[in-house]
Amino acid sequence: MNKKVVKPGIYSVGVVDWNLRSFHGYSIHKGTTYNAYLIMDEKIALIDTVKAPFAEELLDRISAIVDPAKIDYVISNHVEMDHSGSIPAVMNAAKNAELITSAPNGIKGLTAHYGADYPYREVKAGDTISLGKRTLTFIGTPMLHWPDNMITYCPEEKILFSNDAFGQHYTSNYIFDDEIDLPTALYDAQGYYANILMPFGSQVKKAISAVEGLDIEIIAPSHGILWRSHWKDIVEKYRQFSGEETEDTALVIYDTMWHSTEKMARRVAEGFDKRGTKVLLYDLSVCDLSDIMTEMVTARYVAVGCPTLDNQITPRTGALLTYMKGLGPKGKKGFAFGSYGWGGQSIDIVNKELLAIGVEIVLDPMKIKYIPSKEQLEEIENKVASI
Repeated sequence: MNKKVVKPGIYSVGVVDWNLRSFHGYSIHKGTTYNAYLIMDEKIALIDTVKAPFAEELLDRISAIVDPAKIDYVISNHVEMDHSGSIPAVMNAAKNAELITSAPNGIKGLTAHYGADYPYREVKAGDTISLGKRTLTFIGTPMLHWPDNMITYCPEEKILFSNDAFGQHYTSNYIFDDEIDLPTALYDAQGYYANILMPFGSQVKKAISAVEGLDIEIIAPSHGILWRSHWKDIVEKYRQFSGEETEDTALVIYDTMWHSTEKMARRVAEGFDKRGTKVLLYDLSVCDLSDIMTEMVTARYVAVGCPTLDNQITPRTGALLTYMKGLGPKGKKGFAFGSYGWGGQSIDIVNKELLAIGVEIVLDPMKIKYIPSKEQLEEIENKVASI
């Protein structure tokens, strides 16, 4: 196995899952990585493991550097199984290793998953472990995005092992940000934040505050590439995301049955264009919710169009609004629109759901019976342009 050197004596020993396309319901397009890091010192530490099916590859990568039996510490920054799944295999190979996890939630999570028989050591924020020339310091980041989360900092090497913070579902045989296409990695980091971390903006702010006090050269997350040359860029992105800073962008999202709501959606988009706003138009029959939410992190406006089906909204619109409610985007302005045949309940339902999500309603719901006329479409465009 090729050695991936982070710094002399520190190796990336994780694996690439090239073919993964769904991460607990969040669609990804490039697969992902499960990053783990081996630190060689007087004491040997492994920071995080990998998803269980890749345990053998992890151990092979470690074995190319050192006998796994010589590992002294296995650091579990996060209980979730894409990071902890190989703990049983690693602990079986490293029989003398201590298993380090956060107190109290890390120990609760790991024992619930893997039993209480391992030599656990609980650590809290500020605790340290000496490896010899290097020190590991633990920083609590609860609910980023599970109660047990922590990050590990090595001050001598100025490396922050950040687990799920600052990660991306980005796959490459290279490991550093300056070896790959940076805009793509930053955009994938935005998608990762949008679909996983968006509900935890306040916790992200606390993590940024903790990071700002550290001397950093590398941020090494548990998914995607490591931030070596551009770590300040990803921290700044997280500051923008968690601060709910929006850009003059409008998402026009719609479902349609006989294209009447689609016609309305296109004129809504024209209205935003007339006022100079960047527009992204999404047909729910072909567009992925995860991609929509990636843009919603920074978008200022969200307009949702839906026809009426059986006195209700369509299932695809329901899925969108449910996903939005769970992720809880902040600082959005928007409105509902749609066509109908007789009842027309869907538009008011969408409006109510947008209010429940926290969207500031800037236009009354726009309803058109059957097929919109040219005059009605022009009125829609002008209303939107005047927001």
